[in-house]
Amino acid sequence: MPSQIVFAGQALSETSFLSGVKKIASVLVANGVRPDDAIAILMRNEPMYLQIIEACRYVGARYVALNWHGSAAEIAHILEDSKAKVLLGHRDLLNVLSEHTVFREQIAGIAVLAQATPRSIIERYELGTVTEEGGYQNLHAAIEAAEEIASAPQKVRGLFAYTSGSTGRPKGIVRPSHPDAPDRYMMYQMLAQGFMFLQPGDKFYMAAPMYHSAPNTLSLSALSATDVDIYIESQFDPEDFLKIVEREKITHAYIVPTMMIRLLKLPQEVREQYDVCSLRYSVSTGSPCPVDVKQAMIDWFGPIFYESYGASELGFMTLISATEALEKPGSVGRAREGTAIKILNDELQELGPGETGTIYIHSMLASGFGYTNSEGDLTDQELGGFATVGDVGYLDDEGFLFISDRKKEMIISGGANIFPSEIEAEILRLPQVLDCAVFGAPDEEFGEKIVAAVQLQDGQVLSLGELQHALEGQLARFKMPRKLDVHEALPREDSGKIFKKRLKDPYWEGAGRQI
Repeated sequence: MPSQIVFAGQALSETSFLSGVKKIASVLVANGVRPDDAIAILMRNEPMYLQIIEACRYVGARYVALNWHGSAAEIAHILEDSKAKVLLGHRDLLNVLSEHTVFREQIAGIAVLAQATPRSIIERYELGTVTEEGGYQNLHAAIEAAEEIASAPQKVRGLFAYTSGSTGRPKGIVRPSHPDAPDRYMMYQMLAQGFMFLQPGDKFYMAAPMYHSAPNTLSLSALSATDVDIYIESQFDPEDFLKIVEREKITHAYIVPTMMIRLLKLPQEVREQYDVCSLRYSVSTGSPCPVDVKQAMIDWFGPIFYESYGASELGFMTLISATEALEKPGSVGRAREGTAIKILNDELQELGPGETGTIYIHSMLASGFGYTNSEGDLTDQELGGFATVGDVGYLDDEGFLFISDRKKEMIISGGANIFPSEIEAEILRLPQVLDCAVFGAPDEEFGEKIVAAVQLQDGQVLSLGELQHALEGQLARFKMPRKLDVHEALPREDSGKIFKKRLKDPYWEGAGRQI
């Protein structure tokens, strides 16, 4: 357990944190949650988020971390697919979703508990007045009235993560729940020691949204460590980060490339105001970190930056230090302890060093998974205890992994996974559009940006602003196209499949990377 959790200048002690956890567990049980059931969380970062997750440990429940940027239809689908018994959410987020019929219909059969949106979040996001609507249970009042659960913590079921499927429809990643399945709490403790190198007295900073798998897992790893303070921010602000590092002597942080770029954009005189020498470890996952960005951060903070290649299905698979990254530019590191990597060709034969093929991973801590609402089986994804998420790359003669492409068309923007087919389906509904292809292009800040290439109906015109306006309410904001290309005709194969490579290549020429 942490010695304290700090949020918006207020510290929550270990005793108060644990008392709240046990009361929330009682609230969940009172609302019908039993072992192996799922609950859903719709909140921005705050201590309550971690308390709800820890409460699931006492009940033996799984939790779905909902992306609060998601549309009402997306969230309704996940609630239905996960069979969530309870939804716990910030009041302002629930209010927005309640305006949509599809959401109201879906929550008719589940318990919804609303938590007052913290004042600091209201101010930071400029939410104005947040009214009490919807007739939901008051989570704070329910916690105050509850007794602490008497039972001991059970085996951790952990995050019930959702990822895009082959059709773009979110599908849940199902972990085995048999008696021999590993306790994920043990995994968190192992990550705290062997991946984050946490020691008693350390201080961990997290501003990335905890609905993402990596920030969620790293926060829980810090939570499982002994005598580690956790500093939570609901939103990343580059100068605020520097202030907090200096004032609180932060030792560990999760800083992704998008955050690094924002830090590097600060004026030199601002950067030089702050003493950041306490920071000795930062890890990045999700989008690849550009070599020049990593070098600039090392020049500023020192060689404290680690990078990992991971996936929601398989966890953190590699790790590379700053020193290794300078020696092996472009690599995402070697397989972690308990993990093995194979590179296979299309005939599923193992390839040698320097030969590019599909990346297959065996992970001791994340082996064995399936999907909800999955079409077909996992024959192409699993092989003899190894699994792939569709990425392509190679190993060098020292076992360092280099990722060169994706078999899937997944776009990673700001660390979020985005599936083009979902966006294409919505764009093709528009009366002006005859044909459409969506893909990722390099973006200096977010890693990739979404480009929509369209062929219009005769006589029609369409601007980017008009496209974005037409997609409001149908897609989450982070899935909105950021660039619109209008073509007389889109290139297609004889089979009818679009040659996306012809559309993408002009954007990636000279980028120094392919993903």
